[in-house]
Amino acid sequence: MSARSARPLPESTPAAKGVDARGVGAFLDALEAAPGLEPHSLMIVRHGHVVASGWWAPYTPDRPHLLYSISKSFTSTAAGFAVAEGLMSLDDPVISYFPEFDGDITDPRSRSMLVRHVAAMSSGHLTDAREQAFTRDPAEPVRGFLLTPPDRDPGTVFAYNNAATYSLAAIVQRVTGQSLTDYLRPRLFDPLGIGETAWIQRPSGRDLGFSGMYATTDALARLGLLYLGDGVWEGRRLLPAAWVAEATRAQISNADGTAEGAVSDWQQGYGFQFWRSRHGYRGDGAYGQFCLVLPEHDAVVAMTTDTENMQAVLDRVWRHLLPAFGPAPLDHRQDDDAALRRRLESLELPAPYEKFTSPAGTGSGSTTFTPAGGTCADQSRLTEVTVAADDDGVWTVSLAEGASRLDVRLGAPGWTVEEGADGRVPTAASGGWTDPDTFVADIAFLETPHHFEVTCSRADRTFTARWRTMPLHRSPLTAMGVPRRTVG
Repeated sequence: MSARSARPLPESTPAAKGVDARGVGAFLDALEAAPGLEPHSLMIVRHGHVVASGWWAPYTPDRPHLLYSISKSFTSTAAGFAVAEGLMSLDDPVISYFPEFDGDITDPRSRSMLVRHVAAMSSGHLTDAREQAFTRDPAEPVRGFLLTPPDRDPGTVFAYNNAATYSLAAIVQRVTGQSLTDYLRPRLFDPLGIGETAWIQRPSGRDLGFSGMYATTDALARLGLLYLGDGVWEGRRLLPAAWVAEATRAQISNADGTAEGAVSDWQQGYGFQFWRSRHGYRGDGAYGQFCLVLPEHDAVVAMTTDTENMQAVLDRVWRHLLPAFGPAPLDHRQDDDAALRRRLESLELPAPYEKFTSPAGTGSGSTTFTPAGGTCADQSRLTEVTVAADDDGVWTVSLAEGASRLDVRLGAPGWTVEEGADGRVPTAASGGWTDPDTFVADIAFLETPHHFEVTCSRADRTFTARWRTMPLHRSPLTAMGVPRRTVG
């Protein structure tokens, strides 16, 4: 799937926009040296121009990426349009948009919950109510959410609550009669030049809202620029300035009052589906997907990564990138700019496996492995792994989950990229026989942050498998990509 934008954002050298290329280089150094942090993409926009952009191969600019909770910021934007069009009000009770549930919802706190409360994660619940909502009513999780009484009065406490965002998204989709994707296409995506996007739906026909959106890094940069411009794009107002201001200011405190909390970018306040940061504000998603808006520097930073330590990414932005933003153009920095450009054009993730052994007796045949211990741990559903070689020495790993099967090729040392022809998910794989008894494969699902790692033992014909970071949307391996490219 190509999601290339209709027209590129304007570009400039870093120096012309007052950005020290050496500071950007120091940021790249810090990302690549950080343990447990794998960068996938980076775009830095200053004064309306892209001054630095790069993708670590095998990731590419035109490939959509699972954004996880940055989806919430797009949901907020859809709500902003719906409010501006008079289709909904922040001060209406949530239950008023679902009159068919009126007789079921008796808890006074649930009945008093307003749209602004679910938009600001201040529904009154003390924990995420997503599991309760989807368990109590899988067919209509909004009803399940309203049947889960808040612990406190709405508007008084913060709790990161995916069920609240789901309800906000459901309201927008109900009053517009469209999915979020369809509603946003003429209002946001097309005016901003954002190419194809996709969104996980649950139930069918309703975009998830709190997560599950797929879009490019470029799309994140454009969303950030719209908010940086107070809702104006190329001289045309798209989103009311009042919505931008309300969505990005702290609607409720989420600080715990500790010294540690004071330096946490998750305790600086929460707006309407945007986090306040120690600098500016942001949308962010699990495992390090970021859209950082820095009004004091007239800058946007869009990133995708794979890490469980998202604070470490932000710490490196504050430490290295912020000092690189100067007040005026920098003279005589052509060499620094050129060096940075060369580096950005050659970014590449090191393949984890480079040296292979060809075990005696394997020839071009195949070997089948079953789960060690009888079952596969780490939430994998693998039931069988088959490793086979062709006459040219190219290995294919076949991963079976019952009747569903994903075949991945492993060619020369380095990454072997499968572009996802015939509806298959795109992957990049590295691996082979590390010794005569052990076959390994590291499989990157290129439209997500995630890697799947498989180790096969020839001695006992068993395998183990694990996710490097655990996908939050449980799906077969054949569906680890944009929703419509799913095969069984």
